[in-house]
Amino acid sequence: KGMAAETGKSGVRVAGSGGKNFLESAGRFVGYVILPVLLVTVWQLSVDWGYVKPILLPPPSEIARTFVDMMKSGELPEHLWVSLRRVLEGFALAAGAGLILGVAIGLSTKLDRMTDLIFQITKPIPPISWIPMAILWFGIGEWSKVFIIFLGAFFPVLINTVDGIRQTDPRFVELASVLEVSRKRLIMQVILPGALPSIMTGLRVGLMVAWICVVAAELIAASSGVGFMIMNGRLSSQTDQVLLGMLTIGVMGKILDELLKYLEHRLISWRTVYKGD
Repeated sequence: KGMAAETGKSGVRVAGSGGKNFLESAGRFVGYVILPVLLVTVWQLSVDWGYVKPILLPPPSEIARTFVDMMKSGELPEHLWVSLRRVLEGFALAAGAGLILGVAIGLSTKLDRMTDLIFQITKPIPPISWIPMAILWFGIGEWSKVFIIFLGAFFPVLINTVDGIRQTDPRFVELASVLEVSRKRLIMQVILPGALPSIMTGLRVGLMVAWICVVAAELIAASSGVGFMIMNGRLSSQTDQVLLGMLTIGVMGKILDELLKYLEHRLISWRTVYKGD
């Protein structure tokens, strides 16, 4: 009945709940994109009307032309693939090490005491500061770049995993103890599922930091990658290429974050997430 259309006195058909849902979805989409669209419009008009010099801030139309040209030549896909491969390699190593060590530290107060001082000292050091050491240890090849990305992504994963383990509801642990659940089952069926929301947050933050670090990593004698493309554009005063590289990193980071959000939703289907409009 709710889906049936109703005819008022004026003879106009009134949409049912299906039309209402469509309007709500359209309204959310408009609310999501309206600010970026307005910013791009103001940006374009500011250049067209002479308020901003194109050499300082190229208009979106020029960046779009550069995008088309670099896609046709294959230059942009090549740079993007190289950076994406480096990010995924460094992030995979950081995620594996952070998860394993985070679970171990979260479950062992002794290991926590042993590692706390080391991590508290190394955690504030920016990954870019490790570039000279990365060159000494790994040379100027791929591993030095992956190492910088690994350092950037490692600590967010580690810290959030430890926090997730420690924030497990003690009532569940007590109940498992009363039921004489084995330690292995306690970890696999109680502690880790309870820590998953925090772990997924750490993975998402770590992936974003990995994309931030890829620019610093590609400063190490790189001849390809989006970071190299940005630096090359800066040296040749091609600000449209610089901005295109920045936007490419942002869009790719958004896509990967959405994939992790989807994975989080699948893994934590029991968790109800409330989102504001």
